[in-house]
This record gives sequence, C-alpha cells and structure tokens, in this order.
Amino acid sequence: MSDNNIDKRDWQTHPPYVHLDYKSTTFRGPQKPLIPIKHSLSELSVPAFGQGQMHEHDNDLTINGRVDGEPIGERIIVSGRVLDEYSRPQSGILLEIWQANAAGRYIHKADQHDAPIDPNFLGGGRCVTDENGHYKFTTIKPGAYPWGNHYNAWRPIHIHFSLFGMSLASRLITQMYFPGDPLLKLDPIYNSTPDVKARERMVSSLSMDTGIADIALGYEFDIVLRGLSATPMEQ
Repeated sequence: MSDNNIDKRDWQTHPPYVHLDYKSTTFRGPQKPLIPIKHSLSELSVPAFGQGQMHEHDNDLTINGRVDGEPIGERIIVSGRVLDEYSRPQSGILLEIWQANAAGRYIHKADQHDAPIDPNFLGGGRCVTDENGHYKFTTIKPGAYPWGNHYNAWRPIHIHFSLFGMSLASRLITQMYFPGDPLLKLDPIYNSTPDVKARERMVSSLSMDTGIADIALGYEFDIVLRGLSATPMEQ
C-alpha cells in the first residue's frame, strides 16, 4: 500500500497535490519536487492488525457514542471489500471512518457550523478486514455542511476512510460519496480527480441485499488499492 514510486502515480486517477479550486491545497500542497525518504524499521515492522484488537461496537457508530439515547438520523449499513490491483482480497487492513452527524456537524472544536451536535453520536469507528477482504460499518447517514472554500460552498454528504496496511507507512485516505447527490458536480474536492470514471469509483452504490429490512439501507463501497481501477486517494 505504500507509495514509494511517487513519479509513477497515475495522476488521472488520483487528485494532484495542489488543486486551485480546492483553496487550502495551495497552502499545504508541496510546491517543489518530492524527495522519497527511506522508511525506518519502526515504520515498516509494526504488528499486524487483527480482530482481537477491536472492541465489540467499534464498527457500530449507532452504539459506540451513546450517552443517554440513540443517535438521530437515518441508519445505514456501509460495507464492501478491500482489493489489490488483481482483485485479490486484502485481509488484516485496519479501516477507520469519521463523518459528520445527520445535521452536518462534527464533534470537533474546529467545527463551528450552526447545526446541532448529537450527544449520542461520536462520528468515528473502525474495523479490520476479514480473510475475504470484507468490512462493515453501521452508522447514521451524514448531512451536507458549508465549508468556506468559496461563496455558498457545501460539501456533498460523505464518509472519510483511512486504511492502514501492515505498517504505519502504508496509510491511505479517501472519501465515500452517495449516489445521486446533486452537490457532487459542484464540489472542488470530488472534482479534483481529473478522470470522470475514477471519480465515480468514490461513489457508493445502493444495495438492498446488504441493508437490514425495516431498519437500515445498505451501501456498498469497494476500495481498490492500486492499478487501473484504483480508488482515488487523498494526498
């Protein structure tokens, strides 16, 4: 999962380090050629992740943040597989997600959006892929929120994904969007990926088979780590 071959990255699949329409990248994106740095042993030799390291409700965001009741919003099941470029399942991958609540608000001091905080929803969870590369989260469908990039800018509804392989140097980050969201065509982050087909790989698909009848809709989102069908990753 590590990206040592920086110059060989497919820049039609992944967004550039600096995308002018996404204004904060002009401050944080590197302006000079990158210099690959050899990873130390401590970065490359951490213990493998396993199910034994997870707590019971780590992957259920409708439970892990409860204080005195249930979180407010539409319950959903998000599931899929993590695959390599040859469609081989990747087991033992630590997935972490974070998201806004149903009103479009994060529990974070930096989020001062004028929307209610849900005291029973933390907005974060984690799980480890099984031997077939599968993962599953139960959560609340997030809301859109303003983000100040330009006049009347609103982020499409989305869930952030972080993936760790067998070392701390192999972290990848991406976002999962929802089908049919009209804000996608207006979003500079989503549109920073040059290739239209690559963008579509960040959009989940509705799955009536993976949801729970009368309780939660299901959405499927496979993540491909490399190759021609790779899921676009944030820099």
